[in-house]
Amino acid sequence: MPYPHAGLVAPGPIAQEAAQVIYQHRMLSTRQLHQLITPQHAHSEYMRRQLHTLRNAGLADTVGQRRHGQTELLWWLTDKGAQAVESVGLLPPRPYRMNAATALGPLQAHTLATVETGLAFVTHARRLRHECGPLDWSPENAHAYRDEARPGEDLALIPDAVLNYVHTDHKQRTRTMLTFFIEVDRTQMTIARLAAKLHAYAAYEQFALQPAGPRARRSPAAPAWRARYPVFPRLLLVLTGASTARLQRRIADLRSLAASDPLLNTTPLRAGVTTLEQLREHGPFAPVFTPVLGPDGPTDAWLRAPHPAAPISA
Repeated sequence: MPYPHAGLVAPGPIAQEAAQVIYQHRMLSTRQLHQLITPQHAHSEYMRRQLHTLRNAGLADTVGQRRHGQTELLWWLTDKGAQAVESVGLLPPRPYRMNAATALGPLQAHTLATVETGLAFVTHARRLRHECGPLDWSPENAHAYRDEARPGEDLALIPDAVLNYVHTDHKQRTRTMLTFFIEVDRTQMTIARLAAKLHAYAAYEQFALQPAGPRARRSPAAPAWRARYPVFPRLLLVLTGASTARLQRRIADLRSLAASDPLLNTTPLRAGVTTLEQLREHGPFAPVFTPVLGPDGPTDAWLRAPHPAAPISA
């Protein structure tokens, strides 16, 4: 049995789905799991009962977080729970393991903010009749690259998440796969470090794999990203963790540093920045993203402008 249980109630399909979501995203709150998996229920009590079957079976555990004056449970999988998910074979195996210390550690807020960003996409996909589910983004996958500014170094670009979203044009009856690099900034890093992340994305976009063998000199080098993506993903920077005024100043500073980076100004990287509050309230296809390069001000033009995409079946 994929999900062994020690209590009287075996984990049912909803609990097993919750285990997969927790495995992929490391840690989520009861509220987030409810909104991702059981939004058809007005309250989270049903999801809470399902989660307790995981805990009773020794597959999951919790830590508490103070939110709006109340304690909210945050769920993570035990070693036994992670092994149960891996035994089913539906998800790519992930080497990390959570425990109470890491769940309470300094990355807690960032992990939850990344989940909250994905949740905004899922919520608005339902509203727009598009497709994006709780497993359609994957956190912290490494992308190897090199940067001419740092010769000889083997580097790794690690987005906070890579998110896939099927956009449906209901009038034209077309469906397009959109892929996004997601960076969540809680104002914990300096603006210079955030600008350096932008530079890394531009370097990765330009990084080419040299062909091997006797045809190496005659064959053009292929961009490394083409081995993973049909088109280069758009980059979304989502800011949170400070007042609206401070986040707006941070956006202005980031745009200023980006404008002075020669590499960013010579690559076709499409990057937009917004706040988590705007993304949750209005959704990713509203005019809430300020282009990192180009005209100032929130717009949806950078997202909707002609750009190679990955059409899929209608």
